[in-house]
Amino acid sequence: MTALQTKLWRDLTRLRAQVITIAVVVAIGVAGFVGMFAVHDSLKSSRDAFYRDNRLADLFAGVKRAPVSLGERIEAIPGVAQVQLTVAFDAQVDLPGVLQPVTGRFIGLDLSRVHAGRQGLNALTLRAGRWPERDGQLEALVSDRFAAARNLKPGDVVHAIFNGRLERVHLVGTAVSPEYVFASQGGAPDDTSFGIWWIDGQRMTEAFDMQGAFNQVSLRLHGSMAEQPVLEALDRLLEPYGSVGAVGRDRQLSTKIVSDELSQLKVMGTVLPSIFLAVAMFILNVVLSRQVATQRSQIAALKALGYSDGAIAWHYIQLALVIAGLGVVAGLGLSQLIGRGMLSLYDEVFRFNRLAYATDAGLVLLSALIAALAAAAGTWTAIHAVVRLRPAQAMLPPAPPAYTATLLERLGLGRFLSTGARMVVRNLERRPLRAAFTVTGISLAVALQISGAFWLDAIDHIVDVQFRQVQQGDVLVNFHRPVPVDAVRDLQRLPGVIDAEVYRTESVKISLRGTTKDTAVMALRGDARLMRLVDEHRGALSLPPDGVVLSALLAKELGARVGDRVQIRFRLWSQRTVDATVVDIAHTMFGQLLYMNLDTVNRLAGDGDGVADAALQVDPQAMDAFWSAVKTAPLINSVFDKASTMAEFNHRTQRNMGVFSGILTLFAVAMAVGIIYNAARISLSERAWELASLRVLGMTRAEVSVLLLAELLAELLLALPIGALLGWGLASLMMRLMSSDAIDFPVVIEPSTYASAALIVLAAGVVSALLVRRQIDRLDLVSVLKVRE
Repeated sequence: MTALQTKLWRDLTRLRAQVITIAVVVAIGVAGFVGMFAVHDSLKSSRDAFYRDNRLADLFAGVKRAPVSLGERIEAIPGVAQVQLTVAFDAQVDLPGVLQPVTGRFIGLDLSRVHAGRQGLNALTLRAGRWPERDGQLEALVSDRFAAARNLKPGDVVHAIFNGRLERVHLVGTAVSPEYVFASQGGAPDDTSFGIWWIDGQRMTEAFDMQGAFNQVSLRLHGSMAEQPVLEALDRLLEPYGSVGAVGRDRQLSTKIVSDELSQLKVMGTVLPSIFLAVAMFILNVVLSRQVATQRSQIAALKALGYSDGAIAWHYIQLALVIAGLGVVAGLGLSQLIGRGMLSLYDEVFRFNRLAYATDAGLVLLSALIAALAAAAGTWTAIHAVVRLRPAQAMLPPAPPAYTATLLERLGLGRFLSTGARMVVRNLERRPLRAAFTVTGISLAVALQISGAFWLDAIDHIVDVQFRQVQQGDVLVNFHRPVPVDAVRDLQRLPGVIDAEVYRTESVKISLRGTTKDTAVMALRGDARLMRLVDEHRGALSLPPDGVVLSALLAKELGARVGDRVQIRFRLWSQRTVDATVVDIAHTMFGQLLYMNLDTVNRLAGDGDGVADAALQVDPQAMDAFWSAVKTAPLINSVFDKASTMAEFNHRTQRNMGVFSGILTLFAVAMAVGIIYNAARISLSERAWELASLRVLGMTRAEVSVLLLAELLAELLLALPIGALLGWGLASLMMRLMSSDAIDFPVVIEPSTYASAALIVLAAGVVSALLVRRQIDRLDLVSVLKVRE
């Protein structure tokens, strides 16, 4: 073993407490980076395999009603390799033993192809039970996630309203579909209130009077074919039949939700670990700066013995690399716990055929390389000046700094400070860079804690806006065909209904200055109360009698401003094209929608005053009678129960976000302890002679501890407000990176979140101070005073 190797081992042993704390910070950064990216890669590879094995289509389109013969013309579009025509309708479902009805999307299956093992696009994977049979009773498969949420199993019997007729449906199995990894009626996925059902296609067309027709089409393209020309050609063919607009796979609702989840996971796997590795680099810089400063004479001796500058520099870099290596090894082990734990949560959400955790070797090597580069960079900035000194110069102690009166003393305020307070102020002001580094590190710990906890605040805000301000009604219902506006009186006669309002949601194409967007118009009454347009900043808005209000996301997409004239084409019923003036832009969180007065839409569309949606306010004491009446209402084909949806949403998000927030809290505490403990140990090492002298002069251990730890407390208190600002900035950055063209995540941080983050970091500071206090109490006065460094 060479002299430098022996010295390296001794340095590691002597600095073991600081080595451990720095390695922990590195480990957390590596664990977050490897764990989250491994989960991302595992989910992505499982998703891609699931889509490929089950032949997920490339393009999707919905239409009001089109003849099956149109399929040949669609297949003749250049670039189309395969076409699948289906019939799908939403229907009200009465589950056994469940009071509230739920909504099911029923999709027709070609059972002859299924039993022959020749499923076409969007093939199902049977999870339990068997495939439906054509003859006899009406048999169905149900989506696996809905079955699990509702405890359904093969052999159960449900009732559904098909086109106004009550049908008895026998459940024979559960399945997963690449088209409905996330099943949603247009908002957030809700496995308890909305499920996908597959029945015999022939029975489906008979039940909904769709003989010789279809209302959904899926396309597979040849590998080299671009999407856009096919989308445009498909839209032209379907437009006369009431198309809602063809979309590529990236804009299909389920696949988009999956992609957004993966994108958000990648953001968290990049931003948060970067903070830990940056902090680790900072701590290494400070620790090794002190280490080099106390070993100037040793460096001089090594130079005199013939060691080159490079060899000495490499020795200190090795010290940092060993610490980083320990962190990488620990981090890889921790990444397994984090990754497998997160994947188990995602396994309940993503019902892929195969979902296994795997860590790519390239990811491990990349994490090790990043940690090594961070450690080497932090070390080099600490040692590059000292190792270049000549031996004779290095033998001399560093020139003492030229101290002057502090700013407070120059302002004449020094007399108001005690002796101990003046010492603290002098140390802070005379080492501003080190103090700034410490304050920044602690601030990042506070920011990290806030960035993990604010999600619950944001979710509470979303729930408040969407379910309490926008949807003030208790129940939303949809009719299987448009009904007159005065049908509201029939709704008001249902048991327990206090009030009812009808509204209209219509598929449209909006154009402005050459930019076209397929979207929907929500038409509300001018005095709407149960379903309202709410601006995040201005509250509820009244819709004017003329003109159109755009959501901020849609306005951004179109480049629209107030006063612009937009062209609107109604796609389903009248298929009219009209012009309207943009009278306002509303900052809503979800969707690229436009809003208009109900009377205005009915006038412009020219298709009568029919509506298909209604919001109801129901007496909570009469809910049982209300649900019983709804189950027998033939015109209602789907329902939305706000209370059950809120409960499911809160349960899922509170659990998942609670786990994520808890992990980040532990990480923030570890980082805070690492920063504060190392700062205190370095300060103790530098001021040991001074503190020992004060002890000899008669000061107690407690008084000496206060002198050292008060400086740390000042840095900690200064870091808290800065950390709060950084936390808000980090939360804003993450939300900006995670937002998409359909979701504008709010940055909402409650005062309690700031307070809890501050208290957690303060507690970490107290623990670190107690650890250092033990070191102060154990100072050997004789050995410390014998030689002054």
